[in-house]
Amino acid sequence: MFVTTVGRADKETMILAKKLAKELHIPFIARRKRSVRDIQAEQNEDECLVFGKKRMELYRYQEQEPFFFHPNLAMIRIKRIMRGESDPFLIAGDINEGNSVLDCTLGLGSDAIVASFKVGEHGKVVALEGNQYLALLVDHGMKTWEDAEETMISAMRRIEVMQGDHYEILKTLPDNHFDVVYFDPMFEETIQESNGIRGLTHFAEGKDLTVEIMKEAKRVARKRVVLKDHFRSYRFEEFGFDVIKRKTSKFHFGFISIQ
Repeated sequence: MFVTTVGRADKETMILAKKLAKELHIPFIARRKRSVRDIQAEQNEDECLVFGKKRMELYRYQEQEPFFFHPNLAMIRIKRIMRGESDPFLIAGDINEGNSVLDCTLGLGSDAIVASFKVGEHGKVVALEGNQYLALLVDHGMKTWEDAEETMISAMRRIEVMQGDHYEILKTLPDNHFDVVYFDPMFEETIQESNGIRGLTHFAEGKDLTVEIMKEAKRVARKRVVLKDHFRSYRFEEFGFDVIKRKTSKFHFGFISIQ
């Protein structure tokens, strides 16, 4: 991985991009009017993080399109909630104003943003992501995105993103520390069925759930542990989730109530 800038970068962007590369301990390569693909070819086909003040992009070598943060799905869901419609994730978690939510699998951040909108200013959403570049890109996107209503922007800004292994982080947390602990793991069948997350396939950690992870999740949760997975997933039954089935969706939500 290396860092470069957008095509027409000003002096401030150059400085910030160099600072980012230094923090990540990866090379900074000046753009010099070259295409990203040309620079990647010169850099032994490495992946690339393109820095711009308003947007970051992740380029995998020879991919046609870059991966970047966009809250489109979250905005659609929030508009539906504002119209009085229900959201299956919020129902599964019984997420309400003032609640605290630990999203163990940030991904593009859609569920974290919806949760943050619902819990409001007096609630809390912490989102974990194993891949440092994906965590950086999504966190930067949520901190800088401006093309949305103020309530949505505020919801994005309130989310605390932490990079690290969710099992290791769960082990450090006190008992009953969050109302809801949430998992949306990236599994092969899930990826194939969903165009919206296909860009994540190379960068997502893809860590499977285990008995040990679930034990920690149930210890940390005050109210519910929630899982989103493919409707054919065996994990719902294996770990004892109550499943909320949706006839028109390839994904179901399951929850475990903490007594």
